Amino acid sequence: MSLPYAEPLTLREPADLVVPEPPRRGEPGGGRCGACDWSDRADVLWSDEHWHLHNPGSTSLRGAVWLASAEHVDSFSDLSPEGQAGFGVVCAKVDRALLGLGDVARVHLYRWGDGGSHFHVWFLPRPLGRLDMAGHLLPVWEDAMEPLPREEIARTGERIRTAMAAA
Repeated sequence: MSLPYAEPLTLREPADLVVPEPPRRGEPGGGRCGACDWSDRADVLWSDEHWHLHNPGSTSLRGAVWLASAEHVDSFSDLSPEGQAGFGVVCAKVDRALLGLGDVARVHLYRWGDGGSHFHVWFLPRPLGRLDMAGHLLPVWEDAMEPLPREEIARTGERIRTAMAAA
């Protein structure tokens, strides 16, 4: 595994603390929650009563998708018992769909919640043979590489939609 940057990198000091933190999207005082408006989005590849699987707006990793809860909650622990129980099942379906694309070595699952308060996770497929992208640096590579053409993201999304419907 390696960074997508040439050496030498320079360590910098952390920024000053910001407390209280500003509100995120979906919180009072923070902008509207885009994940709650899922029904109007063309990027929804699959959904059930608890989950919505989305194509990203832009990505450099073929097959990258994000999964959002239907309920507006912030964390795993805030999900309803039904949402909690179904999470592993739906993650397994997404994993199989992405591995089924071919040329995918591993599917990594990430959760960040700094931008919005709606529970969501990202599935990032590591391309087969790209050992330099292995592990926790995959999202750094994803940000540094050239985005895929929208047409390719859409075609891959259709393959994922078909696999999710068949699972």
